[in-house]
Amino acid sequence: MQVLKKIGLTLLSLVVVLLIVSFFLPSKVTVVRTAVLKAPTPLVFEQVNMLQNWEKWSPWHKIDPQMLLSYEGPDGGKDAKYNWFSIHPNVGNGSLTITESVPNQRIDTKMQFEGESDGLAYYLFEETPEGTKVTWTMEADMGSNPINKYFGLMMDGMLGPDFERGLENLRNVVEQPTAVAR
Repeated sequence: MQVLKKIGLTLLSLVVVLLIVSFFLPSKVTVVRTAVLKAPTPLVFEQVNMLQNWEKWSPWHKIDPQMLLSYEGPDGGKDAKYNWFSIHPNVGNGSLTITESVPNQRIDTKMQFEGESDGLAYYLFEETPEGTKVTWTMEADMGSNPINKYFGLMMDGMLGPDFERGLENLRNVVEQPTAVAR
């Protein structure tokens, strides 16, 4: 009986320590990846600004090529929106809306994941002598829930590789000799 009591007290102590530590964890999470693409800025910008182009480069479209997509609003730019529906556990269901679009400079998006909090993503485009520098940033507020805050510590490791694949896919699209803005 003493052994069970010690195990119980140890587990309770561990839970209390994890709870106390969670109060000091950040609730805001940021994931950032950057790549320089050897292509003109207008071409790179249009690949991101026109949501139907995402099927060519988005890392999540490659995970589930069978996902269902629907589009709303304009073809691209502010208020363009697409919804995705997938049974793949790494994709799920959700929507993405372009909330701001500054030609050849910046695109802001809002992502809504079914059953999750919203995420904000930003794409910055900077012309450089080597091509176009693209910075893809995602921000999310994990709230005050201790479990969500611990989950937030893993976001960079989980989403960062997807961003890297997406930027590499985008590179493959825009660096083709036949690539043209749509």
